[in-house]
Amino acid sequence: MIKPLKVYMLSLAGIISLSYVIFDLPKRTSNVPMESKVADLGSKFDSLIWSDEFDGEGVINKEKWFQQTTLPPGGSWWGGLLQHYTDSVTNSYVKDGYLHLVAKKEAFDDQGQLKQYTAARLNSKFTFTYGRIEIRAKLPTGNGTWPAIWMLNKNIDEDGAYWDNEGFGTTKWPSCGEIDILEHWGKNQDYISSAVHNASSYGYHVTNVAGRKVNGVSTTFHNYTLEWSEEKMIFSVDGVEHFRYQPSLKNADTWPYDAPYYILLNIAIEADIDPNFTESPMVVDYIRIYQ
Repeated sequence: MIKPLKVYMLSLAGIISLSYVIFDLPKRTSNVPMESKVADLGSKFDSLIWSDEFDGEGVINKEKWFQQTTLPPGGSWWGGLLQHYTDSVTNSYVKDGYLHLVAKKEAFDDQGQLKQYTAARLNSKFTFTYGRIEIRAKLPTGNGTWPAIWMLNKNIDEDGAYWDNEGFGTTKWPSCGEIDILEHWGKNQDYISSAVHNASSYGYHVTNVAGRKVNGVSTTFHNYTLEWSEEKMIFSVDGVEHFRYQPSLKNADTWPYDAPYYILLNIAIEADIDPNFTESPMVVDYIRIYQ
């Protein structure tokens, strides 16, 4: 069952695209027009096609989510990350109407590898092409934590990923395409980054990236939005745009974004994790997709 407030919001989705104004925004000063603080998205996406409101208690909805746990070749996640992703209810669960993804300091032996941290990595069992995705979330904190809400092409060739397991993996990263709706590094608290990775710009040398400081991302819920059309992508937080990707030349290298994509949520642990870190959650109120 959708929470009463959320039913109200969904009923207005076709009329008001700026639903974020109801939730946990900093108070606006009276002498600044709202229009000057809101991205002009010009959204044409107003029909809800998929959502998870995270109602209920306990395990996540297995009809909507797959818990990705298989390590890449070499026994560690790329970039020297320290965590095991698990399917344990201690790392991903629903409580009081919220999804909790929890990164923890704990020894965990799996797939022949003993690691000192655990977390969760979820793949959606739903894909879409073009639309507006809205996520209301609070992010973990702590130097060395690296939470992300992002998307990958259904065709990614990655052993252990849900859609690869289903037989759709044909294309290696980064040619498949990646869309980072948000990333947050605990070493740079409150800075939200968004990016796109593809064959023309990827990895540590990605050029298609931008972000901004957003106060209280680990203590307050904020609304993170991607508008994705045939022409462009617009990334915003609480309705304020911080990154737009609209390449003048669209080809297989710059625009592999005309295909079905799925959602991922995860928390990674970097090598410079604070030795005093014990655990911290990503808390998600809802994820909604409109077309």
